[in-house]
Amino acid sequence: MKIKVCGMREAQNIEDVMALDIDMIGFIFYPKSSRYVSEISSHAGIIPDMASIDIKRHKEEDAARKIKKVGVFVDDMPQNIVTRVYNYKLDYIQLHGSETVTYIDNLRRTLVPDIAPDIKIIKAISIREADDVKRWRSYEGHIDMLLFDTKCDTAGGSGKKFEWELLKQYDGNIPFILSGGISPDDAEEVRAFRHPQCIGIDINSCFETGPALKDIPLLRTFITAVRA
Repeated sequence: MKIKVCGMREAQNIEDVMALDIDMIGFIFYPKSSRYVSEISSHAGIIPDMASIDIKRHKEEDAARKIKKVGVFVDDMPQNIVTRVYNYKLDYIQLHGSETVTYIDNLRRTLVPDIAPDIKIIKAISIREADDVKRWRSYEGHIDMLLFDTKCDTAGGSGKKFEWELLKQYDGNIPFILSGGISPDDAEEVRAFRHPQCIGIDINSCFETGPALKDIPLLRTFITAVRA
């Protein structure tokens, strides 16, 4: 079970989260989000000053464990995505808007192989009812991973859950991450959830003391319970 902590921005908080037993960390590059990561000059003490959260600064036993960096975008201009992939050395692009397969294919061709040969693309699908799940079929053969989130008025981060039972409708072969309002009280439910293509969970707003600021003890307790 991979654990992705999304909506990060503050350097010290990022470093504290990266010291936990997680696999992926997400940065939101969507200007309308309260967790938006803006372009800031280097050495400002906050992201994108990646030197301040270099994985080598963590404990020696964690040095070989590379936490993957995910950039979250919503119907952004491709050149903005390419710039951030290059500047922040992103491992994944998470597309959370209405991006078409043509858009996705062109974006991948721009990045691979010269700029980011190993880049992976995640497409978020917002779920409210069973028919929403079927939207994954449009992206088959064009993406590397899906993320199923709760359909809401904002582009994610609502703190609300959808009915996970709806994912029984998903019969594809693309691995997915379960997202949407997962809270500190959901560890047992997460452990009980079963789907052959579910490879991890995405957690965000329910673990915050403020926008883009995660509660480290709360995260640690939850992660321990999920990993148990």
